Amino acid sequence: MNKMKRYCRLYKVLVSQFLKTIMQSKVDFFMGLLGFFFTQIMGIVFLYLVFEQIPSLQGWTLDQLIFIYGFAQIPRGIDHLLTDNIWLVSYWLVIDGDFDRYMLRPMNLFFQVICEKLQPDALGELVIGMILVVISLSKGILAVDIVHVLLFLVSMIAGAVIYTSVKLFFASLAFWVKQSGPFLQVAYELTNFAKYPTEIYSRAVRFMITWVIPFAFVAYLPASYFLMKRDALSTIGVECVIAVVLWIVSYSLFMYGTTKYESAGN
Repeated sequence: MNKMKRYCRLYKVLVSQFLKTIMQSKVDFFMGLLGFFFTQIMGIVFLYLVFEQIPSLQGWTLDQLIFIYGFAQIPRGIDHLLTDNIWLVSYWLVIDGDFDRYMLRPMNLFFQVICEKLQPDALGELVIGMILVVISLSKGILAVDIVHVLLFLVSMIAGAVIYTSVKLFFASLAFWVKQSGPFLQVAYELTNFAKYPTEIYSRAVRFMITWVIPFAFVAYLPASYFLMKRDALSTIGVECVIAVVLWIVSYSLFMYGTTKYESAGN
């Protein structure tokens, strides 16, 4: 318990220092934030343009797709906000030898990586995601009660863990290949498939995003519980199991990789 309090206190101190740093250039901060909002809005505009030509997509209505799209953005935004620094492990920290500073400190290595940076751009994903979910609620396409609210929160946390675990797994490969950023980039691009029902994709794509890199479990499959009244155990329950397993595998690979780390030297 004391160790947990210590890490919480350290996280607060380190994040506050990072926020002071980025606020030194307020124009850059707000321009980046607005740019990310614009990117998210364009995705929604694309949906509306598609449905102007096609009233339904494999039986899915626009209101349902808006909910799935918003549902996908929230866990992705949580992951983006809190663990974006993992990208630097895959691209620069290992190959440049900058990972040395983490190895020299008497703190958990993963904690040091994620507490060094927050990504304010993620607010665009979070805000847009929550707005779309609220709009879906106003359309009356899903029930709202205490059970649904609790399962929604559980799914958001599990989805964020899946996003983080995938990033950490591919970033950890850098301890062997020195720069794993391109692999991580390719894997993370598959998150775009999670914003839509898997039925619209080919069998190979469905298998890839469900069982190889399980991004289907961060949006479509848990969202189907709310939209189609599917069994909670086979949707959100499976999502939680996958999140736990994937996290254990990814974190174990990361910690093992740190034992193989070789400083770049001079």
